[in-house]
Amino acid sequence: MSIDFDGILDALMFWGPVLLVAGSALAATVHALLSRETPASAFGWIGVCLLFPPVGPLLYYMFGVNRVRIRARRLDRASRHGLGAHRPGPSAALRDYRGFMDARRRGLAGAGDRLSAWPVVPGNRVDILNNGEKAYPPMIEAIDNADSFVYLTTYIFETNRIGQRFIDALARAVQRGVDVRVLIDGVGEWYALPGERPVKLLIDHGVSTARFLPPRWWPPALRLNLRNHRKILVTDGGVAFTGGMNIGDRHFVTGARGVADMHFRLAGPVVRQIEAVFLSDWAFATGEQSRVSGRGLPELGNAACRTVENGPTRDYETLSTLLLTAVSSAHERITIVTPYFLPGQALVGALQAAALRGLAVTIVMPERNNLPFVAWAARHGLGELLGAGARVYFQPPPFAHSKLFIVDDDYALIGSPNIDPRSLRLNFELAVEIYDEPTVGALLAHVGDVVGRSTEYTQQALAARRWPARLRDSFFWLFSPYF
Repeated sequence: MSIDFDGILDALMFWGPVLLVAGSALAATVHALLSRETPASAFGWIGVCLLFPPVGPLLYYMFGVNRVRIRARRLDRASRHGLGAHRPGPSAALRDYRGFMDARRRGLAGAGDRLSAWPVVPGNRVDILNNGEKAYPPMIEAIDNADSFVYLTTYIFETNRIGQRFIDALARAVQRGVDVRVLIDGVGEWYALPGERPVKLLIDHGVSTARFLPPRWWPPALRLNLRNHRKILVTDGGVAFTGGMNIGDRHFVTGARGVADMHFRLAGPVVRQIEAVFLSDWAFATGEQSRVSGRGLPELGNAACRTVENGPTRDYETLSTLLLTAVSSAHERITIVTPYFLPGQALVGALQAAALRGLAVTIVMPERNNLPFVAWAARHGLGELLGAGARVYFQPPPFAHSKLFIVDDDYALIGSPNIDPRSLRLNFELAVEIYDEPTVGALLAHVGDVVGRSTEYTQQALAARRWPARLRDSFFWLFSPYF
């Protein structure tokens, strides 16, 4: 009996691709069923995979699989140090804050005990620094006064006039024998163009400098979604700076020009927590492990503070959960200032509920945005909040990059996170909780001044958009989870 090799080959050539396409569709369907976070998302991707093979499974692989978290966990396991090695959780012990905290905030503080690696610590001083004019001089002064170490993390480090002043100050510290370390995000570094990239300049000046997950073409490692968005400067002088401000001339504001932003100088026990975050990131990026400086820091003020890390290595979204808990703890008002406002549906629902309970929910965004497509997407989603009674204001130029989340008159969350999917799910962010009426009162006064200069955006204005603008806003809103 002869074997029909030609027939077998023809069958393989026909059925092989069919089985490959069907198998890929089935595999993608099973993966979506097991891994998607909502029924709507699972149904959507299952439909795409089954109805449009082989394009559907390919699209699912490209956009549906959360490779950001997978890659982050793989990188975390590969490192001896990890990003945020302290791992709190629902079994973490709740601390006793009765000695310095009002009863209505202890529940929120308890949630923070299980979301953050650190406790709330009293005795901190918080100074508010508006724009580069107020923030950069004390930062450079802190570098010049350092005797032992200077640790600096930034997303963007421009090498223009103020960038060169920072480089010079860091170089002077190296010459004094100070341990100077600078960590720059591998994607954010490219924002220095068309000027010189900062890493080479810093290394040429003797400054120990590292890139955080720089993209590379070969072997392929683009890592565009694993960004270290933290802004940290901490020195042995017992002072730390954090907030929303990068390093660059753009943060000098003249009239309607520049980028308005807010930074903070902290002194007291919370500085050790911020130092620990830097050293964890530095260990992850370089493999060099260091201990947090041992001496305790004296209490210098009346603010109770806690550092909160966020990043895609966690099984839960730390900042999103903390924001939801903060909203639920509010009694009078919730005030949000952010350049990019693309909250998840859970946060939208919580803010709606707060507004319907009669709380004053105020959201302040820039009138002119450096990312117009984000502003268009955000505008589309405002209807739900406006309909519930929230009030939205557009701040006039210059572009405002400040980030504030304030509850009542005694709680604020400050730092690098925006209210968007990238900050809340993808980036490595640093925030600081502040429990202190005088500091929060000063922030509320600042927001009140901004609101007084802003234009309120109403339901009528939203409905009055012409159909091309509505279509544009809706189109970009579809892609808001990927911004």
